[in-house]
Amino acid sequence: MSQEPFASNSPTYDQLLEELKGIRRPGLPDLRRTDRPALRAAAVAGGFCDGSDDAPAGIEALLREAVRRLGERDLLGQAAAHTFGLLPDRRGAPAHDRRKMAAAVYGVTPERFRKQQEPQVVQQLTEAVLTILREPPPFPGKPGSAGQSPGPGTGPQPSGGPGPTGQSTIARSGRAGQEPPLRVDSVPVDARSTFTLHVSPIELLRDIEVLVSSENVYLEMSKTFRPTVSGALRLAAAVRDPAGEIVDDVLARELAGWLRAHGRPGLPIRPGTVVPTAPGALAARGVRRIYHAAVATPRDDTYEVRPESIARAVSACFALARAERDRYEPALSSICFPLLGAGRGGLAPAVSATWLRWAIRDELARDARWRVHLVVRSREIAEAVGAL
Repeated sequence: MSQEPFASNSPTYDQLLEELKGIRRPGLPDLRRTDRPALRAAAVAGGFCDGSDDAPAGIEALLREAVRRLGERDLLGQAAAHTFGLLPDRRGAPAHDRRKMAAAVYGVTPERFRKQQEPQVVQQLTEAVLTILREPPPFPGKPGSAGQSPGPGTGPQPSGGPGPTGQSTIARSGRAGQEPPLRVDSVPVDARSTFTLHVSPIELLRDIEVLVSSENVYLEMSKTFRPTVSGALRLAAAVRDPAGEIVDDVLARELAGWLRAHGRPGLPIRPGTVVPTAPGALAARGVRRIYHAAVATPRDDTYEVRPESIARAVSACFALARAERDRYEPALSSICFPLLGAGRGGLAPAVSATWLRWAIRDELARDARWRVHLVVRSREIAEAVGAL
């Protein structure tokens, strides 16, 4: 692919809009085959690449940041992520599959989405790219210098080793949402107990034996394209054939089997109930069990989560883990909680974290053998949790 030098001026709205329309159908893999000068110039100006061989990766990073600006939980942000294949395992999906998933975000047919919502999604993504370009580059120096190493005192210095407190630390990058996962050890629960805090997608955790998922009282897991703990675990645990197609939706299948066995298909269970399933494909990451905590009760177009349901769910998780502990060799010893009810459940993260911490402290006072982990998706929430 030959590349012409780009102009020093930032690309215009119309130029970016046309190029985004042009990559919607072929998708991100086409960035290596076909030069997109306006998007390439935008990626360079925004500090995502230096404009040479890393232009495709820089454009993709730029679009991911633009989606984050639209809101990863907002309909526009979710639809844009599906439209351009910016979600895990969807990068190479065919155009009609991506459009179908984007249409599902709005609850409309693909054809209606194509005519009504899709133009707005592409336009708003273009606006988000321009918003990024109005900001200073992530490191001092001329635009396009993000690929250069900052000198002493010129910016944050990455570190993968332990910080002065003995905790794992990592420097913040210039752009939010681009940082790799972070682990902070020994966050105090009380004077005697601690937990490990992770800033990471839950499905990327490794060698934690029990992962807890937040579910509704009907044990209906989130769709795999939803940005929720439930959806992420469902997707990561699914078994695929050599072509990458899902052949066994393990978690949803086992939950449906549990409901049938207990005479509850289509009926709610008591908030705070916990149901175990196998880990499916997550066994490859050292996960042995998934515990599904039913804490959210549907209310019209939203959910209700009562804080006491979180306490009951934590207690039920530990009780189940104790019952299953010695069935494994070596015995189960670690468990990881997300902020139960703090996603679509609508509970404030600080409220969820406070009740989780209280319930975990109560359980560890009874049985201190467990290594407890807490996982959140953003550093801002992690800082708030650590300060509680």
